[in-house]
Amino acid sequence: MKTHSLRHWDGVEPRLGTTLRAAVLGSPVSHSLSPALHRSAYASLGLDWTYTAVECDEAGLQPYLESLDPSWAGLSLTRPLKRTALALVDEVSDVAMDTGGVNTIVFRDGGTYGDNTTVYGMVSALRAAGVVSPRRPVVLGGGPTACSALAALRDLGAREIAVVVREKSRGAQVCAAATRIGVLLHFYVYEELADALDGADLVFSTLRAGGADRAAPAVANSGAAVFDVVCSNWPTQLAKAVSFTGGSVVPGLSMLLHQAVRQVQLMTGLTEAPVAAMLDAARAGVERLGHAAVGD
Repeated sequence: MKTHSLRHWDGVEPRLGTTLRAAVLGSPVSHSLSPALHRSAYASLGLDWTYTAVECDEAGLQPYLESLDPSWAGLSLTRPLKRTALALVDEVSDVAMDTGGVNTIVFRDGGTYGDNTTVYGMVSALRAAGVVSPRRPVVLGGGPTACSALAALRDLGAREIAVVVREKSRGAQVCAAATRIGVLLHFYVYEELADALDGADLVFSTLRAGGADRAAPAVANSGAAVFDVVCSNWPTQLAKAVSFTGGSVVPGLSMLLHQAVRQVQLMTGLTEAPVAAMLDAARAGVERLGHAAVGD
């Protein structure tokens, strides 16, 4: 496995005259909004491409990749495949290596390329909401999504980041990612949340639905802007609490949209994607799937 710059894949010839296939893999995968997002993009671009959802666990990823033929453009990966994919692709972007996870595989020139578009989605969502230079960010959670959050915050200029976890012994994964990404972490447990929030200008919750409920009052009173990656059961208790105090909330749906936009760009070779059409599809998908809809 080799690291490789994303620039190698930018500017390739768009594949617009060919019928190709793509899919999202994961377990469970029925909740994914990726099919709605990608299909709407293909329709808007006039592409006769297909995009399906495939149930696949970690043991099944390698044989699935080996079974694909040249009619495939790419794959989106959700839980629990992102770390497994790192060792199964020919080349990996720097950001995927730094964060320790691949959520996108692109097939080009007989090879496979792994990238992490979650970071792109996070940065784009924050910038769209006017959060462009957080100086005292706090990340809730220490899992794979938190690792991507560190890279996104680094890209926005943050160099020191507070991370709040249930137990400091659970912070090994995010600590290793911080070393690769080049940011300094300050660890806290939830009993120390008030100290972590002192002076915070952004709280980045990477927890699943309901995971940040107990932190909601303290976060709302901190005056910090909030980025909540959850797409299900929206608005979350955290989002409600911050909104009640007049605070700024960035929804997870915005991140999901932009990470899919980047996937479409990588798979098609185009520099632009139909963002408005994809956003409409995402909103319709959330309404249709209801409580089952979560971020990829």
